[in-house]
Amino acid sequence: MTTPRARLGASGERMAADYLQQRGHRVIATNVRRREGEIDLVTIEGTGDRETLVCVEVKLRRGSRLGTAVQALSPTRQRRMASLAEAFAAEHPELPQQLRVDLVAIDLAADGRLLSIQHVPNAVEG
Repeated sequence: MTTPRARLGASGERMAADYLQQRGHRVIATNVRRREGEIDLVTIEGTGDRETLVCVEVKLRRGSRLGTAVQALSPTRQRRMASLAEAFAAEHPELPQQLRVDLVAIDLAADGRLLSIQHVPNAVEG
């Protein structure tokens, strides 16, 4: 049985995937699980020689009690995301060599209305 929190997280990841696809990203994987943690989305941005492999952390906040979604990416999570992205890229040499880690931050009102979606490229420095 899925929890309300898990359903909310999954809907945030779907919103983020749709948002990025509308901006030219190709989603190639979702919920990549490794021993060290999980990558929410893996996309490829660009074409030809200008392709970039993008590992995406999705943060969703409902209501402002805990701050905004963009504020939710802790330094610990940033380090883990950088490590996960590098490991994923190393396991997939067939994918673009250019790599970055982005954040998609989604803020919802307390009643569930979408307030904002922010895409932060290079949110995590490797």
